[in-house]
Amino acid sequence: MSVSDPPDIIPVPKPRSRYLRGVGVGQPSSSERNGMLSCPDVKADTQMKSEVETDIKHEVSVDDSSRQLHSISAPPDPQDVETHCRETLPKPKSLFISTCSSPDAARAADAVSSDDCPATPDSISNDQHDSDKASFTDHVMDVQTEICTNGEIHEVPKSQDLQNNVDRPNKPRAATIRVSRKKQTLPGLRQRADASHSECAVALSSWLDVWKGRKHNVLWATLDGHAMSLWKKRTDKFTEYVFHVTSITNIRKLDQGHFSIHLQKKHFEFMAHSEAVRQHWLVSLYATRGREPITAPKQHGPLIMKDPRKKVYTAIRGYSLWIYSSKEDFSVGLGMMCVFMNIASVKATGRHSFSLITPYRTFNFSADSAKETAVWLECLNEVIRSALSYSEVAHRLWTSPFNKVCADCGTANPEWASVNLLVVICEACADPHRSMSKNRSKVRSLKLDNKVWTEPLIQLFVLYGNKAANSVWGHSIPPMEQIGPDVSPDQRLEFILAKYHKGLYRKAHPLATSQKLLDQRLREVVCGPNVEETLSLLCSGARVSCSASNPELQSAISVAESAEQALQTELLRHNEFMEAPDFEQTRHSEEQIEELHGKLDEERFLFSQENESAACDVLDLTEVISVFDCSVGQTHEFEVLSLTDRLICRADERDALLSHMLHIMKIVLAGAVVEEDLLGVCAVSRASIREGAVLQCAEVWCTLQDGEMSIHTKHGSTDTVTLDSQTRCHLQHSENCILLEFPERTLHMQFELEHSCLRWHELVQKTVCSNTDGQQHSGSVPCSIDRCISHITQYGLKVEGLYRRCGVASQISKLVDALSVSPRGTVLETDELSILDISGALKQILRQSFEIIPNAHRPHWLKAAAVSGEEQRLQMYRKLLKQLPPDNRATLDALCGHLHTVQMHSQENRMTAHNLAVIFVVTLFQELAMKAAMLQLTKELIARHTEIFMNHVETDGEIITVL
Repeated sequence: MSVSDPPDIIPVPKPRSRYLRGVGVGQPSSSERNGMLSCPDVKADTQMKSEVETDIKHEVSVDDSSRQLHSISAPPDPQDVETHCRETLPKPKSLFISTCSSPDAARAADAVSSDDCPATPDSISNDQHDSDKASFTDHVMDVQTEICTNGEIHEVPKSQDLQNNVDRPNKPRAATIRVSRKKQTLPGLRQRADASHSECAVALSSWLDVWKGRKHNVLWATLDGHAMSLWKKRTDKFTEYVFHVTSITNIRKLDQGHFSIHLQKKHFEFMAHSEAVRQHWLVSLYATRGREPITAPKQHGPLIMKDPRKKVYTAIRGYSLWIYSSKEDFSVGLGMMCVFMNIASVKATGRHSFSLITPYRTFNFSADSAKETAVWLECLNEVIRSALSYSEVAHRLWTSPFNKVCADCGTANPEWASVNLLVVICEACADPHRSMSKNRSKVRSLKLDNKVWTEPLIQLFVLYGNKAANSVWGHSIPPMEQIGPDVSPDQRLEFILAKYHKGLYRKAHPLATSQKLLDQRLREVVCGPNVEETLSLLCSGARVSCSASNPELQSAISVAESAEQALQTELLRHNEFMEAPDFEQTRHSEEQIEELHGKLDEERFLFSQENESAACDVLDLTEVISVFDCSVGQTHEFEVLSLTDRLICRADERDALLSHMLHIMKIVLAGAVVEEDLLGVCAVSRASIREGAVLQCAEVWCTLQDGEMSIHTKHGSTDTVTLDSQTRCHLQHSENCILLEFPERTLHMQFELEHSCLRWHELVQKTVCSNTDGQQHSGSVPCSIDRCISHITQYGLKVEGLYRRCGVASQISKLVDALSVSPRGTVLETDELSILDISGALKQILRQSFEIIPNAHRPHWLKAAAVSGEEQRLQMYRKLLKQLPPDNRATLDALCGHLHTVQMHSQENRMTAHNLAVIFVVTLFQELAMKAAMLQLTKELIARHTEIFMNHVETDGEIITVL
């Protein structure tokens, strides 16, 4: 036999033993001495028993394995193992290789991943008669750790020789950037021993560093007492790996925070971020001993799975479809994912193909023949039918995959619904919904309340239902706060009240801060088929019925009926008499900052407590809504915001910072721009934008770079605007909105977070200031105020009783709304009555929308007004003016200058400086207006405007007035 030929038959050890690498047990090969690993070729006997028998034989319980843990037998005969090398591979860092003599060589070989050893179910089944014996290799490893029957784990002393020859375990990739964030209670370790809420005795979850052979990853690991699942993201619905606990043959505690789980010929190595987390995992895994074996498959065989195209092995077990990457993984019990049939439906898509549809993903399969396809369809439909009880309404609603799980907790096949909120919910969640009263959530049964289920209502739920409702009510639910089917009643009630009663997770409509604009937009939207926006408007408090202040307007229901929009009409009828939601705009929590180490991993940001320790948390970069470059001088840092987190990332070098920031920006913008276009970008944020008087909003991504703002739409188009000295930027704090006024257009930018809004306002103001050719930025007057002042100055100076006489209240309200939406586009009339309406609108805007003199500044103005000396008093006014924010100072200057012009025409309009002061002292100083000194101060601001507001500069003893 040549060196390259494999042996005819090689006896395969029992599942917990390993192939011994090398030419002989006693002498390591030369390639091993040089750091190279010999790669054997193994050929097993091709004789094979039935697949079902093989699978059952390989379901070795942990009870059997634990008994083997303490048994010692003679080592296997080296002649029973033959290895031949055809090629050599570099020694991977993830493998533990030792080049010492026997028996240490055997121990080192046992640590090598069996994933690198070719094996088949046939070869595994050949040596099942050896499964009751423990190998010497296993004994040498297992003497390090003993798991006692009481669940405690004790270290057993190792010999000095063994200690000296243990290779260092795998280590995670080193962190590349420092991260600060608000400390939070991580769901990283969540263990529940209360079996009253679940059939499981043990439930545990945390982030773990995972090695499978040479492959390293950071995965979210969960244990429910029956199966251990590994997920790429905490919010994923399908796993990367899953295996039943009875497939586990051995559990080992390793050095430096590591532990391993063995599944016959395969094993995983894990690293927890703390010793306490590792201890919980070991104890919890041991507690799963004695579970009943996984159900034998009713149907199993190979299929082709599309998207991506891949050959898989599938098996129907109980009410689930298990998907394996290969037949070998099916034999050892290592699945890719498990699909529950009670939330799925199946349909034929071709002669050889079919689709399995779930709320979260559609799986497309194809078989080798039409006969096999028919068998799979029959078996899957039978399992689905047996998992469901019949109800016509329920089955119609469940045709939408999103309605097959509870909108709140994810329970399969929910049989209740809130018809006004448009959510399908389970019986457990129906009780908290009822507790909110019928004026907030109208709960109806899918099986009992037949009369309520009209055809339009059924269509609403089928077409929209849970998908549309959760995009509004559950827009920003933190993964750690999302409840599952097995939570306690108190947790369920708290979550549902937070979601629907307080609106903590909702996505507010961009017009949410204006009741009139909300109602107006609702009447516009219901004329068309856009049910999603109607739901968003209702969530934000839009009123269905007519406004009491303007009963002449048609109700939204009447408008929808006139437009023959049946679905809109049905949704509005169920929300006609509902109470407006009581939204909490802020969530209070203690600000405690924790320092972490971060590293980027494709679309994820991994955090660890130490530089090379295991990950303790992971941020999905697709959840980021803002990125800001905060670098100043030698301080290199940038800020990352999501709906639930805020991170400050720091680096020692500017290049390192930019590489991280650009990576995140590329993920966030999802290919909208190339990397070269991101150089110099200092801000990226998601926002809702509307232009001019149009109420329709568009969700876009905005970038700020080199004096320009780029607007990227979801359709791939880009609009760029220049920020220069003609740009006016106004902050509307209560709406998380900034108003950008350009000579030819007006943009309203609304942000999801207050912090994003404030940062953009600051950066835009700084950009505008830098583009004024070095001149000091003196602030800007809000466009609506400037428009009113200019119009009255031009057409109303001779109107008798100007500002004293009142206009028509309804016309004033319309003007205020129009000016807030489109100051430049609002039509202003020039007749006397219209001038009075415009003057009333100006006073209302000043009182409600713009605080000229901030509350904190008013006591200083009161002290200044009490100064007896006239010149000293005016000098203090000038000093206080300089302390006002630029926009406030500019607005006060424009208002007082306008009133000064009005009082100069007092012979015609009868409005002296004193009369004007009586009217505007309340606008400027509010609660201090009743003091006589403040009235005198206001009169002086008007009458002596030129002396107070002119910029006085002292030069060599002379006072020069700068006009």
